[in-house]
Amino acid sequence: MIRVLICDDDDLIGEALHEVLSAEPDLEVVAVARTAGEAAELAGKHAPDVVVLDVRMPGGGIQVARALRERHPRTRVMGFSAYADPATIAEMRRAGVAEYLVKGVSNREIVEAVRRLGRAPTGKL
Repeated sequence: MIRVLICDDDDLIGEALHEVLSAEPDLEVVAVARTAGEAAELAGKHAPDVVVLDVRMPGGGIQVARALRERHPRTRVMGFSAYADPATIAEMRRAGVAEYLVKGVSNREIVEAVRRLGRAPTGKL
């Protein structure tokens, strides 16, 4: 079972991701965070395998990615954002994001990315 933490301040996005990921038999959504502070707290509490992280959430998605890399090095982070500009993507990669999807991709692509990250051996991406 791949444990997933969703971090997005948009209630509709958070609910949709929760619904899509929870429908998969090998994925378990452990929590949904709306702010950077909640994301850090819930990551510590639930030790997710994968965090789906919005770039522009209150408190900063990039700061969350950095904190996760330092405090939870086994957790994989997938950036999920409406922003597709190369500078934002590069900054997220430097912060420790292993994969980056732009909002609007298919549910299948989201599920595949979460599975890919959740099954990757530590240190092997």
